Amino acid sequence: MMMSCEEALEYPPPPRSGLPIILVAAALLIGKDKRILVTQRPEGKSLAGLWEFPGGKVDEGESPEYALMRELREELDIETRPCGFYPITFASHSYEKFHLMMPLYACRVWRGIPQGQEGQNLKWIRPDELYNLEMPPADIPLIAPILEYL
Repeated sequence: MMMSCEEALEYPPPPRSGLPIILVAAALLIGKDKRILVTQRPEGKSLAGLWEFPGGKVDEGESPEYALMRELREELDIETRPCGFYPITFASHSYEKFHLMMPLYACRVWRGIPQGQEGQNLKWIRPDELYNLEMPPADIPLIAPILEYL
């Protein structure tokens, strides 16, 4: 049974996890035909084989937008600019060894043709196909806001 927010206020808050927080930025690349790009995590990486939105870790002193611009160049060989990113939503998820914070930005403008530079598979899908993919746990809650946005 699900409790309301008011009912939850009567209970003490859950204990702090003590996990380090990792900040990762992700992109929802939207093509002219409104299909979106997903990438498959390559063998040898954690969660290998699962489909995700392109992006990566934000380095110390780096903004999420500039990290995303850097990651898209490194991962997909495309050029973007922070002014072309529109924030949609974010994920907050605890994995075993860290807590992930991941803002998701829509991007409709880039230069180049996305091509996997790290051995990852890519595919363009209709947004309603997202629920059919095996995705990392942190990515699944992003689907509903994406469908609402698009």
